[in-house]
Amino acid sequence: MESTPVAASPAKTIHALLGRRDAPTDGVVDFCDFLGDALAARGICLETVQVPWVDHGWPRALRSLREASEDWRGEWVLLQYSALAWSRRGFPVGAIRVARILQRNGAHVGVIFHDAVGFEIRRLYDRARLRIQYMIMRNLYDRSERSILTIPPESVDWLPPNPSRVTFIPIGANIPEFLGDRSASDRAVPTIAVFSITGGESGNTEIQDIAFAARRARERLGAVRLEVFGRGAENARARLERALEGSGVALRLRGILPAEEITRTLAGSDVLLFVRGLAASRRGTFVSGIACGLPIIGYGEAGVDPAIDAAGVQLVPWHDIERLAETLTQVLADSNLRRQLHKRSVIAQTEYYSWDKIAGRYIEVLGLGGAAR
Repeated sequence: MESTPVAASPAKTIHALLGRRDAPTDGVVDFCDFLGDALAARGICLETVQVPWVDHGWPRALRSLREASEDWRGEWVLLQYSALAWSRRGFPVGAIRVARILQRNGAHVGVIFHDAVGFEIRRLYDRARLRIQYMIMRNLYDRSERSILTIPPESVDWLPPNPSRVTFIPIGANIPEFLGDRSASDRAVPTIAVFSITGGESGNTEIQDIAFAARRARERLGAVRLEVFGRGAENARARLERALEGSGVALRLRGILPAEEITRTLAGSDVLLFVRGLAASRRGTFVSGIACGLPIIGYGEAGVDPAIDAAGVQLVPWHDIERLAETLTQVLADSNLRRQLHKRSVIAQTEYYSWDKIAGRYIEVLGLGGAAR
């Protein structure tokens, strides 16, 4: 699939290499589509190329890539890395084989690390798998001419000391932005948005955190409305309803929505509650709140990510549900504080997370300056 250029006759082409697609939604594909549109406005074509190893097997897929990339000598190829895009069980050795082919055919190899750090891990098997993933990512970094991280390099353990070929560029939201004035947005019923819930045991923890915070807000403020939507929301319906039973919290739960409807839902909310791990510039569901000018309450630590620090984000220590609930209640109760946080999110969206700004950073990092605006 190729993004449709906005500018006529793009002077330069970048090839974005995709592995296995995720379902029912794929944030990396959406990332390439939005970045492609922003680059096209600057006279550069981002061509997305699938390596169909799932459908055809690795030998045939690599043979096809070898033939196609013979025409890419001297051009940039950006390998879109996540562990499960290049393996069935999280051992992405295939990504190294892809990078070797690109090097041999004379392409400029770049890697965008969409999953540069691991998640909370309990089992010994998962820790061993993560260690192998880190070794593979270090190998890809060593082979690349440019490596792009969607989180600050200081957060990444597997990088060498003082890495010279790595750049931090946040992702943008995969929805239309909405940065309208929220000065008149006070609602009779405060509304909390939750965008997506993780599956498995992590999802159970998220549901308990959401319910605890919403219950506390309801006790302190009276009526409270909870808008839950996105991936995993429908599967969490019964568990979330049980967790909120008798609380008086008004719940509206929907599944995957069109991008425009996501924007409308976030723009119609007072805050985004983000408990899907630590707040991070690589999380599209988190960045969507900034793209809609929302205050965001979540887990994390200030001073780790300058883009997050600039936004209207209130962070509390990991799994400190008391602090989470208190912070949520405070923001919902204080309209002046909400407006201050809104202004910060608008600034951060403009300075760090807008697709035009992100496209400009890629052009700078890849040395493609001089493209038309």
